[in-house]
Amino acid sequence: MLKPISIIILCSIISLGSCKKDKAAENQKAKWIENAFTALNSNAYPKVKAIAWWHENFDNSKLRVDSSPESLKAYKKEVAANRYLTEPIFSNDKLIAPATGIYHAAFPDFGGTEDMVSTQRIEKFETLVDKEITWAYFSNNWYGALEFPTTTVTLINDAGRVPFIRMMPRVSFEEGGPDPFYTMQKIIDGDYDIHLAEWAIAAKNTAQPLLVEFGTEMNGNWFPWNAQYNGADTTDAYGDSSLPDGAERFRDAYRHIIDICNTNDANNITWFFHVDAYSQPDKNWNAIENYYPGDEYIDWLGVSVYGAQESGDPYQEFSEIMNDVYPQLINLADKPIAILEFAVTEVD
Repeated sequence: MLKPISIIILCSIISLGSCKKDKAAENQKAKWIENAFTALNSNAYPKVKAIAWWHENFDNSKLRVDSSPESLKAYKKEVAANRYLTEPIFSNDKLIAPATGIYHAAFPDFGGTEDMVSTQRIEKFETLVDKEITWAYFSNNWYGALEFPTTTVTLINDAGRVPFIRMMPRVSFEEGGPDPFYTMQKIIDGDYDIHLAEWAIAAKNTAQPLLVEFGTEMNGNWFPWNAQYNGADTTDAYGDSSLPDGAERFRDAYRHIIDICNTNDANNITWFFHVDAYSQPDKNWNAIENYYPGDEYIDWLGVSVYGAQESGDPYQEFSEIMNDVYPQLINLADKPIAILEFAVTEVD
């Protein structure tokens, strides 16, 4: 998800303010939620086996499920159905898709930096929607250090939820450009191998199943691991000359990280490949298939599906977005699919 960098400063200001909302606009968000679940319940997307709402307000985005009484009511009504599951199923410490039903999960407002994890935030979201979550989704930002988030993982485990870790190779929250320190080539070259091995060992030592993704929404150029900043459409500076270098570097960096984890017996990790529904820029070299590490590396596919994120954005229906991206995902791999982020704003 593309987020303005000012969220860290503004989120506390916004939370203090309130404004009178147009009732029709509030109902528009509620209707989007209802329509999204209607599409999910129709079995139009049979490979979808998990959903996770992105519960956060920032700047002009009002994505929390309680951004209006109507929206909260709609969400609570939909997730109350028995098909939305809260108990994960594991086999050999790997999350497996339920035979029937869909896991219910969330990013339960862990703050602007996406890592302000607390049991209170988890419990508050679950109480709000009157439904437990399967996993709690948070960012493992590398701008302090490349370290395994032991304290956070322990906290989520102790709360009885599965930790879902987003490995985010960045030194700041700055978006829309290359990272000054972490690059895909440096990961491939082994510059961070010592730290990654320590990360893997700490993951193994939790002795608990973990869900992990590297390089969230890699096909979006708001993040520095996007191909645009790692070689873009060149084909003669790295690897296979028939493949675009930027995405190939991401693919190999992700493979390298998983190889390190496997070498260190961190076999308790379920690996996700998380794309945005729309590639930005919409170029052949930025197509999602160019980034995919391969079936032998990835356990689940994931996707972000957002309606309008700010008032004035096109109010695209959930089903329209899914109809664009779902065929790409099922053609990419025969894997279960998780909608790892979905939400829509209120319209003022």
